[in-house]
Amino acid sequence: MAQEVHVQVRQISASTSECTARQHKALSDRPAAKGGADRGPMGGEMLLMGLGGCFMSNLLAAVRAREAAVSDISIDLSATLAEAPARFSAVRLVISGNYPDRAEMEKLVTIAERGCIVANTIKDAVRLSFEIV
Repeated sequence: MAQEVHVQVRQISASTSECTARQHKALSDRPAAKGGADRGPMGGEMLLMGLGGCFMSNLLAAVRAREAAVSDISIDLSATLAEAPARFSAVRLVISGNYPDRAEMEKLVTIAERGCIVANTIKDAVRLSFEIV
């Protein structure tokens, strides 16, 4: 039987939505310059946050499972906007942290990329690139 992931999104003001996943809540909104109240990230920003969070979760699990000497990981994501229709055409993830062995870090990044549900879902529609610094 296929598993499902369920979230709820409900309007709470003219431009703001409350997003709920399990017991966790986040607000989504448009910036004031786009007619919103700027009470939270836009959906596209949340997509990038979701990709970064999913990838980081898998990377930390791979580090932990291999007892790798990797710490202080951070990921900066940037997306290229395309038009007609409006979408991301490419997303770049720049991964940094403390690691003594670059080859091991590259392997861990590959493992995390392959295990990330969000990356696997969007990789045929969006060009993803992963860079270790």
